[in-house]
Amino acid sequence: MTVIGLDDTDSRELGMCTTYLAARIAERLREGGRASETADAGEGSRERANECASVERLLLVRLNPAVEHKTRGNAALAVHTDADPEHAFAVAREAVEAVAETDDPRTNPGLVVAPGDPEAVPDAVAEFARDAVRDHLMVEEAEELIEDAGYRHAGWKMGRGKIGALAAVGAWRAFDDSDQEWTYECISYRDPERVGTPREVDPESVFAAANDAYPEAWDTVDRETGELVCVPHAPGPILHGIRGDDPDVVREVAEAIESEPVSRRAVFVTNQGTDAHVRDGNLAEVEDGRAYQVTGTVAEEPETRRGGHVFFALEGGDGEKDEQLQCAAFEPTKRFRDRVRNLRSGDRIAACGEVSDGTLKLEKFAVRELNRTERVTPDCPDCGRSMESTGAGQGYRCRDCKTTADGKVEREVDRDLEIGWYEVPPEARRHVAKPLIRGGFDAMIHPEK
Repeated sequence: MTVIGLDDTDSRELGMCTTYLAARIAERLREGGRASETADAGEGSRERANECASVERLLLVRLNPAVEHKTRGNAALAVHTDADPEHAFAVAREAVEAVAETDDPRTNPGLVVAPGDPEAVPDAVAEFARDAVRDHLMVEEAEELIEDAGYRHAGWKMGRGKIGALAAVGAWRAFDDSDQEWTYECISYRDPERVGTPREVDPESVFAAANDAYPEAWDTVDRETGELVCVPHAPGPILHGIRGDDPDVVREVAEAIESEPVSRRAVFVTNQGTDAHVRDGNLAEVEDGRAYQVTGTVAEEPETRRGGHVFFALEGGDGEKDEQLQCAAFEPTKRFRDRVRNLRSGDRIAACGEVSDGTLKLEKFAVRELNRTERVTPDCPDCGRSMESTGAGQGYRCRDCKTTADGKVEREVDRDLEIGWYEVPPEARRHVAKPLIRGGFDAMIHPEK
């Protein structure tokens, strides 16, 4: 076996997509390639270039979404094939040079090719892959590991893509022997001459297919707003991408959508929708640029600030009472902000999200305990009217009946929240974040569809 790792070939402004590159490489390997692609690799490799190789899987790995140098989804790709490593490297290198958007100063492609089974990568490479999903790494670290392992590699410009390329090489072993679950995405690509023009996709067919396949296929649409979540807005070759738990289901949904012509289609094994980026943490130890699940008590009423963003402070307990962490539901999370606004001081919650500039950007939260009482001015037991304060610390008195009370009393309040998990809507969800409908959570779920 041979593993081809790729990363950082696309651009926020110019488009392209590394999944498209991986799909092209897989097609070229299956077709046998051309002798010219391996002309510098020796006579034996030119002969092997005419042999069709099989591709066992395409692996789409979402890395840490908080990394500064990334495009929207921070995806790295791996192709698992039985092609000869020299031939695989030559085919992949030619493909990168042909389609990578290196005119973008932020795009710094990387290519790593590893001989052997993906399950047999060295421990250090598997550990590097685990770290790439939850932490920050340097290209120098990747290059040192690549040299130690003896892998073929290439970098363009700064070569920063070697980080993701090496992580993609190690990902199958890194997560296949853990509790990591794999999901699937079927991506349909546009004819090259249509790239850059408005996408033509029939919304009714998308919703019909999405409804038939839900919940095995998820985040295809946002039923509340009518958004076609599976259809990207950014420039690039993708027409639509269908995510779900079953490879046959995602392909069936993709094939049921009425649209402009599809030039090619590929199914990827992926860590999307798994919360692979989230680590357990506590309020005292969180760091910027990483994602956590933390537990605490709402310290203050949520406040809506300019721009429609909602903020509140989460305070600790169980030995971290003096710790506080600001949490926020930003405007793009739309109706999720109403859930956050319904929190009250004293509610006990678990909060999940990325920490940036000392603020946890909420992706989901779980209500553990609700504060169901509030302190209010007492009513007169005789006439039922609200009493009046007699001065600071002096209690309350009814003006008419002269009855008194020592202070405020507790009253039960109705709550618009229930115990359990709440999440951002599909149109605001990160690729790697786990939708509640996928299950496996430790409390009741209140999924967004």
